[in-house]
Amino acid sequence: MLKPDQVALILLAAGRSRRFNDGDKLAEPFLDKPLAYHVVTALERVPFCARIAVVSDTELDFAALGYDVVENPDPSLGQARSLCHGVSRARELGAEAVLVALADMPRVTAAHVRRMMDAAYGPATIVASSDGVRPMPPALFGKDMYPELLSLQGDQGARDLIKRGHHVIAPPAELVDVDTQDDLIELRSLYGLRTDGLPERPPALIRDEARRSD
Repeated sequence: MLKPDQVALILLAAGRSRRFNDGDKLAEPFLDKPLAYHVVTALERVPFCARIAVVSDTELDFAALGYDVVENPDPSLGQARSLCHGVSRARELGAEAVLVALADMPRVTAAHVRRMMDAAYGPATIVASSDGVRPMPPALFGKDMYPELLSLQGDQGARDLIKRGHHVIAPPAELVDVDTQDDLIELRSLYGLRTDGLPERPPALIRDEARRSD
């Protein structure tokens, strides 16, 4: 078991949004805030020893939300490079473990993260999330895993590492990630939102506006 104050949160927010086609997907509106801020809000009451956001060319101000911001100057080198930046910073800060979360997973919960910490088993810990079929982030790594994490390359990140770890199952709806425009449209539709992320206006309001414009 790990306590939150032994763990540094690493939020990976430096992806190039290649599959999203247009703009910075993490800044796209979803409900009442940018997409990336949902996981920030979900985990804000977990007392991590440090919060690190690895970013690249974003308008989002993670520093204002209490994050130690690390710039990834070349996200084209893949997710592993962002992970290396985050782990290096966590090691400098003396974290006993790191929790790696993705900024494009807006429905992750603090309860799930706490269950992952309960499942930790020492400095060689590897605990990943699972939808019951495949392992995925968020993922928790003890400090003995730092050298392997720092040696990773490419866009696979820690995918092979988490396959051999302990897996904590969460409902698939909590582990949704947004890679494409269609993913975001589908997520918004679950909440009755228009595709631009704004709430639907009641029909009566629309009729009133139409009358005033006549």
